[in-house]
Amino acid sequence: MKTRFLFPHWCRYLGYTLFVIHIPVVLFQKMLGFDTPGGTIDNGLFNPHHLFFMATTLLMAVGLFLAAFSKEKIEDEQISQLRLDSLQWAIYVNYVLLIVSLILSSDTEHILFLNLLIPLVFFIIRFQWKLFQNNRMLKRDGNA
Repeated sequence: MKTRFLFPHWCRYLGYTLFVIHIPVVLFQKMLGFDTPGGTIDNGLFNPHHLFFMATTLLMAVGLFLAAFSKEKIEDEQISQLRLDSLQWAIYVNYVLLIVSLILSSDTEHILFLNLLIPLVFFIIRFQWKLFQNNRMLKRDGNA
């Protein structure tokens, strides 16, 4: 995987910050009951419900995108291979869940949100887990 297409390391922290900001905003919206569109005036593309959904979804997606595709402090061939393997697994998981959700659900907004969220979250979790395992193995072999 070419590292010239990755964001600088500091973008990871910006991405996590954007994602963390997204969570209380959505929870606050749900607590106040603004998450369900209401009234006949709100129909259309630029109604407040849809604009809020777009804003929070973009905040979440950009945050996860920056967190997922930022360089590590030390970027070598092994990390590139771990990144590529994690990305491949994320695509596999995404398509399995997409097929299952298409069969079992007709809620297109839910399917879109899952299709946007699952690959990035699964990629981040698997990549960070593999890095953790790799570092733990290196420390154990270095101390032996």
